[in-house]
Amino acid sequence: MKIFCGTDIIEVERIQEAIEGEKEKFLERVFTASEIEYCEKKKAVKYQHYAGRFAAKEAVFKAISPCLEHKYDISWKNIEIKNDSEGRPFVNLIGTFAQNIESIDVSISHVKQMATASCIICVK
Repeated sequence: MKIFCGTDIIEVERIQEAIEGEKEKFLERVFTASEIEYCEKKKAVKYQHYAGRFAAKEAVFKAISPCLEHKYDISWKNIEIKNDSEGRPFVNLIGTFAQNIESIDVSISHVKQMATASCIICVK
C-alpha cells in the first residue's frame, strides 16, 4: 500500500470574485449540484464554504496525481466534497480512475479570509 497526501490554501476573496465574475460558468465547471446547494445554504459565509471545497478538491488532485496516467484523467466534478451526518467532510470520487484507492480522508478549515484543506489517500 502507498500513501499520498495533498494540501491547498486559497483566499476566500479569490473564489468570491470568480463566482461573482463568471457566476454560472465557474460554479458549473467546478462544483456539483449538491456542493452548490450546500454552500448556498450558508448565506453570509457561503464564500468561505465554496473556498473550503475548492481547496479540498485541489488537495485531492494533488494527492491523487501520482496515481493518474494523465493529469487530465480527472476533472473538478470527479471530486465531490460532501458532509456526513456529523458535519465532517468526506470525498465522493466519481469515475473509474479511483479503482485503486483504498481509502481517502479530507480535512477543511476556513476563516474570513482564507480556506485550507488537506487530503490523505491510501492506494492498493
